[in-house]
Amino acid sequence: MFRAFLALPLLAASFAASAAAPPPLSLYGQLPMVGRVALSPDGSRWAAIVGGEDSAQIQVRRTGSNELLSVTPGASAKPRDLVWAGPYLVLAASATMDVTWMKGGKREWTFLSGLDPEKGWRSLLDSVHNDGRGVADVPPMVIGDPVPVSDDGRMALVVPGIHFLNNVGVQSLIRIDLAHATARVAQDGLPDTIDWLIGRSGEPMARVDYDQRTGKWRLSLRQDGQLRPVYSETALLDRPVLLSFGRDEQSVIIRSHKSGDWEDYDIRMADGVMTAAAYTDDDLILDPVRRTIVGTIGYSLDTATTRFFNPDDAALWRGVQKAFPGHMVSLLSWSDDRSRIIAEVQGPEHGVSVFLIDRTSGKAEFMADRYKGLGPDLIAPVTTLTYKAGDGMEIPAYLTLPQGRPAKGLPLVVLAHGGPASRDDPGFDWWAQALASRGYAVLQPQFRGSTGFGEAHRNAGFGQWGRKMQSDLSDGVRHLARAGTIDPARVCIVGASYGGYAAMAGVTVEQGVYRCASAVAGVSDLRRMLAQEVHDAGGNRNATLRYWRRFMGAADNDDKTLDAVSPARMAVRLAVPLQLIHGKDDTVVPIEQSRIMADALKAAAKPVEFLTLAGEDHWLSRASTRIAMLEAQIAFLEKHNPPTP
Repeated sequence: MFRAFLALPLLAASFAASAAAPPPLSLYGQLPMVGRVALSPDGSRWAAIVGGEDSAQIQVRRTGSNELLSVTPGASAKPRDLVWAGPYLVLAASATMDVTWMKGGKREWTFLSGLDPEKGWRSLLDSVHNDGRGVADVPPMVIGDPVPVSDDGRMALVVPGIHFLNNVGVQSLIRIDLAHATARVAQDGLPDTIDWLIGRSGEPMARVDYDQRTGKWRLSLRQDGQLRPVYSETALLDRPVLLSFGRDEQSVIIRSHKSGDWEDYDIRMADGVMTAAAYTDDDLILDPVRRTIVGTIGYSLDTATTRFFNPDDAALWRGVQKAFPGHMVSLLSWSDDRSRIIAEVQGPEHGVSVFLIDRTSGKAEFMADRYKGLGPDLIAPVTTLTYKAGDGMEIPAYLTLPQGRPAKGLPLVVLAHGGPASRDDPGFDWWAQALASRGYAVLQPQFRGSTGFGEAHRNAGFGQWGRKMQSDLSDGVRHLARAGTIDPARVCIVGASYGGYAAMAGVTVEQGVYRCASAVAGVSDLRRMLAQEVHDAGGNRNATLRYWRRFMGAADNDDKTLDAVSPARMAVRLAVPLQLIHGKDDTVVPIEQSRIMADALKAAAKPVEFLTLAGEDHWLSRASTRIAMLEAQIAFLEKHNPPTP
């Protein structure tokens, strides 16, 4: 009965996946029909970001009857997250903006609006007051996650924002009264404050300060009503992270690299005593009210393992997983008492679907497919493999194989992930699936420097940008060629962000492996990238620059050895077709990096295709431009590396 819950029509999965009539690329490039979904604290209602870019809605429905209680068209900003605070619903949406008081040009800024069940939607943070005094220097954007709090039964939000004190912007806590949609500065930070931990009634229980120049990291905890420093360390790189409260609200958890490896530590609120914890490399599951740790999610190459500490929670989750044998089940939201759960289910029977599990009735009800019209019959199988790099290092990888074709002599597309300290995950990948739908095998190597496969694997990437991190990709091609899975003469490389760099480097820094390359939002000139970071940060002593130089193996920001691994500096070596794609509103890798590459190729008399995506950011957040990217890229691949001989 839940298949009709959307106010927008759902298309049946009626497209046959065949060589003659492959499914439309819009099926893969669309934004999720059901994006962020959240249950209310009492489980009586649920809310979701529904629909694509041009028809996005925020829907609120009654759990059980599915009665539509509220539907609001999405604004021009990009909806990102939904948070319940008692009966109030809060929407976080972002927009790309250039504000005069921030260095570095355009940035992605987040704004909040709230749904009052009686008064409807209202903007939050339009005017902020500090203890009754008007404060003109608090802009209406936030720089952290909103935290629901309760004070004598009155619901509020506490969220980090920017407060200008003597012309210096500091990260401060803004408290929003949801009943009246008014806000005030509740607690000012210091000039080097970067993080907070908020208690149930809204008081700051912990604050983190970090000096970018010296690397001094300091944790202060609430003791006797005051925030007092309890722990510090110097970390020019790999600075500690404040994660959450511990197993109860009497301690906090930090993740530190002080021992030479990432380890978690529990620090008692009362006296600052530190003891080892055991959550490292896992995502934490937090209690929705107390924000204490109730479980973890650990990721391997081919699965995600959810663990709960409480036996009742563990038994509940085993029951959820038992209802979907052979599928990967992920927790999306749950009510405060765990009586209702919303989960995503991925697998051969359900494709990528959302289910409501009612613990009282013992039923799991289908709510919706994540992607309109994209049923399980249109999702290609994904396998995992491990191969040896040239120096013997084991490289894990994902391989998506096209449907209806034997795994022999296939054309291959190498899809390199961004980061580079990131990873691909088991489960649905819209980009890989789109490529596979056109007859390509798709290899996603987790090259050295990737996260999620142990400390040694990540650290092996340091100094290997464009070097062994690059050859790890082509070693995967050689592995599949030796196995007979792919035709080594029919291989191209694509990727975005660092993956865009890898695509360009694969046909300039490296040669003879790929017959074409398509780079999305890639870095082309490493020295220019570092110079831009210096400009944006207002100096060269900061953690961001240290991070990049470590991966690049650069002695300083103008290290000329970087030219040998900069595609724009090696443009004369290009001997195969190259496509550049970049969003005009990219605030992470400026579009200038693709323009530099295009200009270098023109100077070297090399042809290049260059597509700019109007209004698009670094993350391909808009459906229309995501689809435009896929259509342009796959047309390029089919021209220069046809899926059939």
